[in-house]
Amino acid sequence: MTMHLLPWDAVPPAICRGGAVATGNFDGVHPGHASLVSELCVNAKKVGGPAVVLTFDPHPLQLLRPETFQPVLTALADRAALLHACGADEVVVLRTCPDLLQLSATAFFDAIVRERLDARALVEGQNFGFGRNREGTIETLGQLCRDTNIGLQVVPPLLIDGVVVSSSRVRSALVRGDVREAAKLLGRPYRLRGHVGVGQRRGQSLGFATANLERVESLVPGDGVYATRVEWKGNMWPGAANIGPNPTFGEQARKVEVHLIDFQGDLYSQSLAMDFIERLRNTRPFASAQQLVEQLRADVADARRFAGSSVEGQTAVCIPLKERVQEVLTKEVVPALGLDGASVEVLDVTDGVARVRFHGDCSGCPSTVMALIMGIELELRKRLPEVEYLEASP
Repeated sequence: MTMHLLPWDAVPPAICRGGAVATGNFDGVHPGHASLVSELCVNAKKVGGPAVVLTFDPHPLQLLRPETFQPVLTALADRAALLHACGADEVVVLRTCPDLLQLSATAFFDAIVRERLDARALVEGQNFGFGRNREGTIETLGQLCRDTNIGLQVVPPLLIDGVVVSSSRVRSALVRGDVREAAKLLGRPYRLRGHVGVGQRRGQSLGFATANLERVESLVPGDGVYATRVEWKGNMWPGAANIGPNPTFGEQARKVEVHLIDFQGDLYSQSLAMDFIERLRNTRPFASAQQLVEQLRADVADARRFAGSSVEGQTAVCIPLKERVQEVLTKEVVPALGLDGASVEVLDVTDGVARVRFHGDCSGCPSTVMALIMGIELELRKRLPEVEYLEASP
């Protein structure tokens, strides 16, 4: 499983050729995208080649209409990891440039899909558009595929609560600060990445040191205070994050700050990933620093309750990857797959490989265990992309 970042006119490695291809921006990699990639894998098996996702960086709108472009939902590395977690064998990323954007629909199909990727099957959504000014529609693609004897499967949109899941719906929820709705649409908490810069150090003087995230590539949710989980060096810490200005001290600059609950250490210049769990309140000014401190205590208690692994009043500790895998398997994956009477014990997680032991009626049958591993591995990788494989132990 590899991400191949290439100039638009480069020939991809042989491992990316001769399979099934799905093309798009895949921003957010939501369940609708996962459904499409699942069908891509089915078609790849039929043609005996790899399941290849073709995407672009930067987003074409950044070049075509920069004044209307909104930040992406997933940084490129996260997008590739999530696509792999959905089942894609290879992710090919073409560097977006004016020459690529000026290709007609037919030229794009001939030069990239047929010649460079040697696609044997295509899988796309109903609203797929390609080529200069998106002149190519799904009907155009269907005709091109018929003319060249390439299979095409059109995947219908995925509905949640009767409404189509889309990146724009996720973006709208985040702008409102509704991170719970965004997580529902994404199938996982929304993640933000950034590097810790030097702030005013005012939080430290108030007893609540914060990491100030800079160089954030993706969309920042609406202003407010949030319960979060922060990943640093493979472990997760519960956190209370503030997005917006600091009106109590007359600061109007919009910032992203997070207090890692009970964390001790220096995070300056470190890269952090932050998952948004719950919105706690609006940002607002306080009459005094003491009132602000009292509110911060309440915010930390609420964040601990929503995002921490310990009960209120006790020390919050970092959550090791092994514990997160066990929690996700027990609370989400096993129930989602309807594995009544079965349980999965996580023995170890090392270098992306989770070693597990099955208990229950299924544990004694090798063929059943193999089928379980395939289903559970796919569901687990959707939720925790850092886990690449499952390995069963007797």
